[in-house]
Amino acid sequence: MLRYASRHEKHLPSKFYNLKADLPELPPPPLHPVTRQPLNPSDLEAIFPKSFIAQEISLEPEIDIPEKVLEAYSVFRPTPLIQASKLEAYLQTPARIFYKFEGVSPTGSHKTNTALMQAYLASQDGVTTLSTETGAGQWGTALSYAGSLFGVKARVYMVRSSFRQKPGRRIMMQLFGGEVTESPSPTTDSGLKYYQQNPDHPGSLGIAISEAVEVAVKNPEIKYSLGSVLDTVLLHQSIIGLEAQSQCQEIGFEPDLIIGCVGGGSNFAGLSFPFVRRNLKEKATTRYLAIEPEVCPSLTAGELTYDFGDSVGLTPLLYMYTLGKDFIPPAIHAGGLRYHGMAPLVSHLVKQSLVQAEAYPQDKVFQAAELFLKTEGILPAPESAHAIASVIDEALQAKRAGRPVNILFNLSGHGFLDISAYDRQE
Repeated sequence: MLRYASRHEKHLPSKFYNLKADLPELPPPPLHPVTRQPLNPSDLEAIFPKSFIAQEISLEPEIDIPEKVLEAYSVFRPTPLIQASKLEAYLQTPARIFYKFEGVSPTGSHKTNTALMQAYLASQDGVTTLSTETGAGQWGTALSYAGSLFGVKARVYMVRSSFRQKPGRRIMMQLFGGEVTESPSPTTDSGLKYYQQNPDHPGSLGIAISEAVEVAVKNPEIKYSLGSVLDTVLLHQSIIGLEAQSQCQEIGFEPDLIIGCVGGGSNFAGLSFPFVRRNLKEKATTRYLAIEPEVCPSLTAGELTYDFGDSVGLTPLLYMYTLGKDFIPPAIHAGGLRYHGMAPLVSHLVKQSLVQAEAYPQDKVFQAAELFLKTEGILPAPESAHAIASVIDEALQAKRAGRPVNILFNLSGHGFLDISAYDRQE
């Protein structure tokens, strides 16, 4: 039985795909946090490296991947496309299930894809330090690793609930040379007000973003780096879907349904956007499901409106599905999905009914992760387990209907460093 598709380098693209070039209508633009007017690119220079800004505003359909970044990618890319044959057999389903496994990257998640590009762009602009936030720790680890390759220091504000729950992530960041601070912290004005209210405040991605942005704004030698949400991040992650398209074509697998978890939207977008292009340009009928946690349901229960990307109100206003910048989600095991908002491009596709969203309870997600471990032998990142829960439901629905369906999902990382979260089931 087919298990692994080819991992030949021919599947590694030389360009990223920019969804904005194919959209008949663009999402509303970001607004300046003070004037509430559309941002000028120069407004972002106090926060981001100039090369990053150039990609953020680009409408070109393709963006070249620099040779040095391709060299770094070649260590682990193309990532394998794997048939979940053991899971299929267990479920006794007519569905064919394939997953793109991003857990083979040096830091164990898809976050490495944009981290390498962002660290490279920063180094080209002469930036020596990038400040950032991290929820589960995957993004902070990825940026610390990428920074070590391109000579850029990572200063990471890690959400407190994950900092204490997942020490392995913190250790990895520090081994790569990253500086890790528990958030909210007393070291920034943004963090101090939450820290003074409660030194054991669980934190949130919104608060950690505020701290990282504040550091960048106050120090001209530091720029800010974001691991999800922004158009450029989703652009870099398109390498996942581009590879998957090439691999699927080689083995004759045509997805009917593509599934990914969503927190800020980067791993779902990374797999799906190159396929969405066919829906937009070739009238393909592929379905897309974005899966989020019930306790942080920005797409299924949030409002589509302008909101700050952080909790304090330092960032530009983004037009997105949001639960409100003051929303503090429970300290669930999937720290990477504890974000109040959603990528504007993902929000736009949901609004256009090109993408459907569903929310799942944590107990069902845990059960799905356990089943995947027992059948496929991989402990998934808690975030990706949300996608697996949906995959199982769709496969069982195909079984009840007695019809085959081809399912593709993104296993965006392994859960080996999240083992304590699985043990506690918080």
